[in-house]
Amino acid sequence: MQIIINTDRNINGREALSAHISSEIEQALNRFNDQITRVEVHLSDENSDKKGGKDGMKCVMEARLAGRQPLAATHQATTLEQAFSGAADKLTRLIESTIGKKGDQRGHRAEPHPYGLDEPENEEEE
Repeated sequence: MQIIINTDRNINGREALSAHISSEIEQALNRFNDQITRVEVHLSDENSDKKGGKDGMKCVMEARLAGRQPLAATHQATTLEQAFSGAADKLTRLIESTIGKKGDQRGHRAEPHPYGLDEPENEEEE
């Protein structure tokens, strides 16, 4: 699994932050390692040009699963750690749900049952 971390110019400590985030992602998504090809993380300070402001840190995470459309999650919070944790939790649940749905569909038949058990019985007319 490839992990790419992008930050805007207002985020400090990029190298240490990148190492920490990579470690957290690997730990959180380890069980999906064989199904995820890439994870991209975009961190930004939405209120950098304003003084103060609540929920100014934003994290957008995108996971690419082999053979599927990308999945994305976004979270805004007061701190970068909260924004990242929120987005990571959302993305993990989304991946679990998506992979679970894919697994559930394997057991369902697309064609009608060969013995007509899916069709209602016809009543005889008098």
